[in-house]
Amino acid sequence: MIDIHCHILPGIDDGAPSIETSLEMAAALIEDGVEAVICTPHILPGLYHNNGPQIREATEKLRYALARSELNLQLFSGSDAHISVDFVEKLRTKEILTLADSHYVLVELPMHVRAEPLNKFFFELIVAGYVPILSHPERLAWIEPQFGLIQRLAHTGVWLQITSGSLLGKFGRSAKYWAERLLDEGLVHLLATDAHDTKRRAPDLKRGWDAAASRVGEYEANSLVLTRPRGILTNTPPSNLPLSLAQKTNAVFKSA
Repeated sequence: MIDIHCHILPGIDDGAPSIETSLEMAAALIEDGVEAVICTPHILPGLYHNNGPQIREATEKLRYALARSELNLQLFSGSDAHISVDFVEKLRTKEILTLADSHYVLVELPMHVRAEPLNKFFFELIVAGYVPILSHPERLAWIEPQFGLIQRLAHTGVWLQITSGSLLGKFGRSAKYWAERLLDEGLVHLLATDAHDTKRRAPDLKRGWDAAASRVGEYEANSLVLTRPRGILTNTPPSNLPLSLAQKTNAVFKSA
């Protein structure tokens, strides 16, 4: 399995507070069956002033620490970047990092208030040649009244990534309900841990895979944690990767 959203870098945001915690997280990820991780520190102006060079340096230091500890886990650089008006420009200057230097980029929206205008923001990202991945939409406080918007985004080129802990009830009943509904409607492209530590937000991708497989089957569960994430690492275009279940349904409907 490949975890495309993990706050494993030490002392860089609200994730792992120390190198010791990072190594404990790495061991837990390996034990869970994860072979590769994309390190995605928050980039949020006014709170987390991380940038591309800083994240790359921290990733390289953690790679060295993993090797010294004989922990066989591949690391790639990325970011969990909050929506902003200059998002595309920051991508071009590498202030915001794409996932593993691919065309795929993880985007975080405000948790409690809908940002405007979202359609325009994601359209500009796609036109600029990126594949936006909306992180944990099921945990947005405003998802219920705006669920139609989330559905439209998923049908117009935006990938959806849900958190494994949401399926396991770790973020409450609302997040669990919306994670399951997004899965059931075939709108989810990726499953990731969004792990921050080894206790409160510990790696749990295998249990998340189990929960997803019970709803959408093993083939699609594998696509969520292996096939599509591997495609991100190799910068494979979305058209060459497995369609989401909703996209498959639409394709069958159009050909009928």
